[in-house]
Amino acid sequence: MKALKRIAIGLALLFAIGVAAIAVDGLNDDATKSDVALVLGSKVMPDGTPSARLRARLDRTADLYQQGLFRHVIVSGGTGKEGFSEARVMADYLIERRKLPRTAVILDELGNTTLATAQNSAAIMRQRSLSSVVVVTQYFHVTRSRYALHQAGIATVRSAHARYLEWRDLYSVAREVIALPIYWFLSPRQ
Repeated sequence: MKALKRIAIGLALLFAIGVAAIAVDGLNDDATKSDVALVLGSKVMPDGTPSARLRARLDRTADLYQQGLFRHVIVSGGTGKEGFSEARVMADYLIERRKLPRTAVILDELGNTTLATAQNSAAIMRQRSLSSVVVVTQYFHVTRSRYALHQAGIATVRSAHARYLEWRDLYSVAREVIALPIYWFLSPRQ
């Protein structure tokens, strides 16, 4: 029984350390002048508008764009169960609501997963001779997103988290603590 108790305490401690590490990493923005920003997709509402979480990502990106940190924005996301292309909804929001120039927004409509987004974005960046990126997503998603971009061959990856918190983040951070080691183990090596 003592051994099981020690194992349980050890696992709980590892879990707590993982949560803290992911939160600190994700909240520690290091966005500086870069070639491009990458906004990862999230839920689109049934009426075709970005969810609050997605709007926060887009608003943060638009603010950084307006500060002159990058000249291009890749919006990446697939088509969700609502039937809307996340990338197209994101592009429309940035162009119509936040007044970014259409020529600054690059769509990746095949970014159905973090890994696919990283691979697609790396290919887009290579095609356009772009070498540095600021990834914009929720704080708990930053570590895995950066890792996926590095694995896809992007050496200079910076980050900025969306300034939006909700109760669901507790689940999301816990999921990342469990999923991140699996992701590291299973992701393809460059």
